[in-house]
Amino acid sequence: MRQSNIGKTPPFLLILAMLFGCAEKGNLDYNFKTEDFEPHVIALSSDDFMGRMPFTEWEILTLDYLEAQFIELGLQPGNGDSFFQEVPMMSIISQPEEIMRIKKPGGEITLEGFRDYVLWTQRVDSEVKFEDAEIVFAGYGIVAPEYGWNDYENLDVEGKIVMVMVNDPGFGREETDLFKGNAMTYYGRWTYKFEEAARQGALGTLIIHDTEPAGYGFNVIQNGWNSAKLYLDSRGSEMYRPVFEGWVTLPVAKKLFDMAEMDAEEMLGNARSSAFQPVSLGLKASSSINVTVNYAQSKNAIALIEGKSKPDEYLIYTAHWDHLGIGKPDETGDSIYNGALDNASGVAALLALGKAFQSNPPERSIVLLMVTAEEQGLWGSAYYAKNPVFPKEKTLANINIDGINHIGKMRDVSVIGVGQSDLEDLLEDELQKLGRYSAPEPTPSAGYYYRSDHFNFAKIGIPALYFGTGIDHVEKGKEYGLERQLDFTMNHYHKPSDKFIPGEWDLDAALDEIKLYHNIGQRLANSRIWPQWKEGSEFKSVREAYMKR
Repeated sequence: MRQSNIGKTPPFLLILAMLFGCAEKGNLDYNFKTEDFEPHVIALSSDDFMGRMPFTEWEILTLDYLEAQFIELGLQPGNGDSFFQEVPMMSIISQPEEIMRIKKPGGEITLEGFRDYVLWTQRVDSEVKFEDAEIVFAGYGIVAPEYGWNDYENLDVEGKIVMVMVNDPGFGREETDLFKGNAMTYYGRWTYKFEEAARQGALGTLIIHDTEPAGYGFNVIQNGWNSAKLYLDSRGSEMYRPVFEGWVTLPVAKKLFDMAEMDAEEMLGNARSSAFQPVSLGLKASSSINVTVNYAQSKNAIALIEGKSKPDEYLIYTAHWDHLGIGKPDETGDSIYNGALDNASGVAALLALGKAFQSNPPERSIVLLMVTAEEQGLWGSAYYAKNPVFPKEKTLANINIDGINHIGKMRDVSVIGVGQSDLEDLLEDELQKLGRYSAPEPTPSAGYYYRSDHFNFAKIGIPALYFGTGIDHVEKGKEYGLERQLDFTMNHYHKPSDKFIPGEWDLDAALDEIKLYHNIGQRLANSRIWPQWKEGSEFKSVREAYMKR
């Protein structure tokens, strides 16, 4: 943990102070008020917006609201004369058969959909099915040459189902001799598992769900049962798409190992070694999925505060405007996934920042980018990264907001993905001015650096900063702060109970966090330097390949 050392200035902060020396001008003393933030959270997370699901009438309502706020604040359109960037997408409703039949010579069992597994497809046929497809256990499903790891070595998975573990082999290890230890790499993300299986030509993929290494309960997976999933429009693409993607519960996976007369704990343990060899379970699976496809446009919302002396250099703030819409009712019968913290609060913060920057524009331009379909796979930011409105060579950094502290005043903030860029040093400097400090995220095994929109900026080399609410509560300490974080993850994350409750949100703490985001942006937008990736970051070489500075 990197705590501030009052009275002593670390060498890297002295260097930072020199680099950002000209950045003290600007409106650093802007006074954020409750009315800059709270009304937007209340509106966007209200039942009137029905969970802000893309491809619905409530997307239109959300975008109309954002455009009206941009105009009222006096912001400029960010895409030519428009506040929007169209994102061509497709909505695929997968309706799996209610059972999956698993058989072996001399025996057969039936798995129950939703309870035991969740399936979907990216194919656009009216029906997809698999019959007597062989199941192969491929460990973690990772091909990582830099770690000397290949779970698919000498394995032909064409026409087969691969069953793989969630997270990566370093999970649960404090030492970093295996991948990055307990800090998840991108190889641990479920999105990577599906991508790699597709590259290998697998017929389908089943990820074994385990709550601790996944970072969330199976109920989060179940939210996708029989529901629409959004993807970028793939028409004209030659990319291979497996018949299905999906998850099985850990108890079901153990049942399959038992059926194959294999020791489940031994097999799962063996997968943590680079010497692991994939193995067929000798089981055959059959099921089907009915498919309904709709092609349409969603939209990113973009507003601009033009810089005074360097208008062609851009700092991009991001937050996703979408949430999950209408879904499975909770125990109270509520089926509206309002998404107050996730991420009406982030969008409201951007609107507050827009008001502040517009009141006294900095030297470089500020871009407020509110992206679509984050909840469906970071698609809005992925489309922007492939089709940037502002050149990546002219974009100095991305600062992403995916939730604002509403728990209470904290001494710390949690840096997501420690050791990536020197934006972390700037954050630390701003925090020390406040007598606060930055600390690594409390659950690095959850891989949050790969789970929000900044990741798509990082993938194209743009230094990206993402931090969240800390755990060191000023009045009640770390145990209380961590307890509140875990409570949200387990009981409110992606559930109808993620609501704005007047009187329960600490708005002073929220405004403190927005002020921090503002001060970091002011320092960057009034400086001469370009943030850099740190040595060892997997994104450093990407940036260096196209920057000729």
